[in-house]
Amino acid sequence: MGNRIKHKKNKKWKWLFIGLLAFNITLLIAFLTLIFWPVPQTDYPEPTAKKTEASSEFIVRTTKKNLNDLINAHIDKLLDGTNHRYRIELGDDVHLIGELPVFSSTVPLSVHLEPFVQENGDIILKQRSISIGRLELPNKKIMGYMDKYLPMPEWVTVNPKDEEIYVAVTDIQLKSNFQVAVEHIDLPSNHLSFKFRIPYQTLGIE
Repeated sequence: MGNRIKHKKNKKWKWLFIGLLAFNITLLIAFLTLIFWPVPQTDYPEPTAKKTEASSEFIVRTTKKNLNDLINAHIDKLLDGTNHRYRIELGDDVHLIGELPVFSSTVPLSVHLEPFVQENGDIILKQRSISIGRLELPNKKIMGYMDKYLPMPEWVTVNPKDEEIYVAVTDIQLKSNFQVAVEHIDLPSNHLSFKFRIPYQTLGIE
């Protein structure tokens, strides 16, 4: 009788061990799939055709602090009513700080990006360093998570494959009907300038 009970207990523990082992193997496979699954190709938006109406151009210079406040005010409005949180800090580079959902939890996200002004006045932010808590994930995979889970303005495109973010500044719609483009950005020297094209019609000049 004692041997039979002992045998049943051993059998029960055997099945529990097999179940736990199977669960761990499944979790490991899912994690490896997450890491090595190829990131999708990202296409940048086509340049928007600008109106050729009569206008004048003005160069406006600003500071990192002013631009930083403006960016984060826009982000706060974008994230209002959501559970997502991230912000931008402009220093010697562009520092994105926030959180990403991973396995029903969140982990801290930190991305350093270097801005490059394009000929058309847009910006490409090249990734310099990136981390997501203590998880060891490929950079492309982390940026893929950013693209999937972080709400971005419609004129911002995350490109995980090339590890960069395209900011289509020239596609930003301003209520004033002004057209804006980046003229120059030098963050270490705190030298930032933007080009504004103001249609005469907007000012009531025919």
